[in-house]
Amino acid sequence: MEHLDPPPPDQWNKRRAWFESFIFDYEERGSYLVGEQASAFICEVQACFCSGAWAATIVLAFTVIEANLQETSGASKKQRSIDLLRSYNSGQKFDALRKRRNALIHATPDYPAITIDQQWDGREALEFEAKEAIKLMFMAFYSQTGT
Repeated sequence: MEHLDPPPPDQWNKRRAWFESFIFDYEERGSYLVGEQASAFICEVQACFCSGAWAATIVLAFTVIEANLQETSGASKKQRSIDLLRSYNSGQKFDALRKRRNALIHATPDYPAITIDQQWDGREALEFEAKEAIKLMFMAFYSQTGT
């Protein structure tokens, strides 16, 4: 499968620059409350994105959102992701990403969330979906201002 080969260096660098442009843009805006685990997972999201692992990027992008909301919520016990999103007033796009992540990691045999045909022939659509997930990830990650 062609997407299992490493991307050419220029493609990797283009994806890396696209990803890091969000980091630089948000970091220039001020101080934020960020969780340790969420911060660590951003590195994983970037590696998956640069390599073209689109489904993994989508799953991990929501993982960052969930981890950061959990870590910065101030709650003494772990909350469900749907409850975290409600308290964050995140809107439809975040809930749609949560549902997409859930569909990808919790297989439904009659309705697969991703198929081998999509991996072969739907690369552009998966890449677009991964980019949208990353945009939401950064929006949520940098949403809570610090001191």
